[in-house]
Amino acid sequence: MSSRKGQNAKPDGKMTIGELARRTGMTIRNIRAHQTRGLLPPPEVHGRTGYYNEEHVARIELTREMQAEGLNLEAIRRVLESSEGSSREMVDFARAVRAPFEDETPEIFDAEELASAWGVERFDPRLLARTEKLGIVRQLPDGKIEVISPRLQHAGTALIELGVSPQAAVETAEALRRASEKVARTFVELFVREVWEPFDQAGRPEEDWPKVREALDRMRPLASDALLAMFQITMGESTEKAGERTLTDAAKPVRRTRSGKGRRSRSRSSRP
Repeated sequence: MSSRKGQNAKPDGKMTIGELARRTGMTIRNIRAHQTRGLLPPPEVHGRTGYYNEEHVARIELTREMQAEGLNLEAIRRVLESSEGSSREMVDFARAVRAPFEDETPEIFDAEELASAWGVERFDPRLLARTEKLGIVRQLPDGKIEVISPRLQHAGTALIELGVSPQAAVETAEALRRASEKVARTFVELFVREVWEPFDQAGRPEEDWPKVREALDRMRPLASDALLAMFQITMGESTEKAGERTLTDAAKPVRRTRSGKGRRSRSRSSRP
């Protein structure tokens, strides 16, 4: 009797399909459907009972996250099967890839309140749509506006306080978006070429998954630091050149027009 009991005892850290269903909020039927579609590895069988572990939980959670982003189950299956290493390492890496680069806590504004901060009575719908396309704000169903990046919002309102028009502030944000996309592609291509491709060509050895994930995690702050450092150099150089032009222009004699108003003489090569 005791030997039979030992054979039927549940292994430590394992779950029956019913326990997995309760843990993940899925039905037993859907779990079996996921197995049939190749989304879940088979359970570990002890005696006549199949047991599941944390790897199965992670797979189910990742599948849900990918579905929420619009991937169909067949596309998800291909992603999950693309790894030769353990599912846990692949799941952790997939989450690291899809994690936000840096989180900001969004702020909610009434439309009138946000318009006032921008120095206008109400937002031009076209200007608001451009701002939304940049990913800075999002219009909510109740008419309120969610500011996704408060830092950019604060920078925009500060520019407006200095006399910059809302139109010019949005145009500046659009130019920054284009420049940032180029910088982002540079670092992504660097990671793919120098880290991912050698790992992939080596057959994605299981023991190297943590190194690849660590490289991705460390590259995020390095990208920010490198971009800020290079921006400070180029901003200093650009400001110095602009200052030299301004001083040169200020040193030129003022010509008097017929109306008696002064006008600074300017050479063709001078720039404002």
